[in-house]
Amino acid sequence: MKLLVGLGNPGTKYAHNRHNIGFMAMDQIAADHGFNGWRSKFQGQTCDGRFGSERVTLLKPETFMNLSGQSVGEAMRYLKLAPEDVIVFHDEIDLAPGKVRLKTGGGHAGHNGLRSIHGHIGPDYDRVRMGVGHPGHKDAVPGYVLRDFPKADQAWLDDELRGISDGIADLITGDGPKFLNAIALRVAPPRSSKSAPKPKTPDTASEPETDTRSPMQKLVDKFR
Repeated sequence: MKLLVGLGNPGTKYAHNRHNIGFMAMDQIAADHGFNGWRSKFQGQTCDGRFGSERVTLLKPETFMNLSGQSVGEAMRYLKLAPEDVIVFHDEIDLAPGKVRLKTGGGHAGHNGLRSIHGHIGPDYDRVRMGVGHPGHKDAVPGYVLRDFPKADQAWLDDELRGISDGIADLITGDGPKFLNAIALRVAPPRSSKSAPKPKTPDTASEPETDTRSPMQKLVDKFR
């Protein structure tokens, strides 16, 4: 069994913030794959489903970002899971918008949601780092992540979320590269290598045909 956790803050005020991209990923997966309805549990919102023989629980902690670990720890203990069964989806300011990377273990890089999870279950869980870009100065980060995605970002954001949903079954079975490829096919689909052949142009520089007439024939043709 896997526990998929999307990080964010509860309430309509925060629903479209960059910080809530993890919640958005959970909503996309649940909608696309027919998971049962969301319900209150583990200090958050959860729903359940399957990918083949693998049972999956989605979790959106409602403890607010800085206390996310309370919800994740409670769910993990109740479901009798180990940290390696947990996959956390979160915003990543050190990645460009539209970029997604996978990581297992390591530090929290100052992300308060990850910091809280580290404190409750340790660092040995998997992460899906969803790039939202950096405001340019560390002092501007709090305000930046708590602002809504601008309209200009909606196209790549929609493609990224759909790509995550497309490849989620591969991530569940441990095929990270195939999961990332599914996202890439949405965000940056390959261009066709086939192009129409160029029309042939007449060869204007070709040599004139050789005159094979005899001198007599040339004289006859001249006076015709």
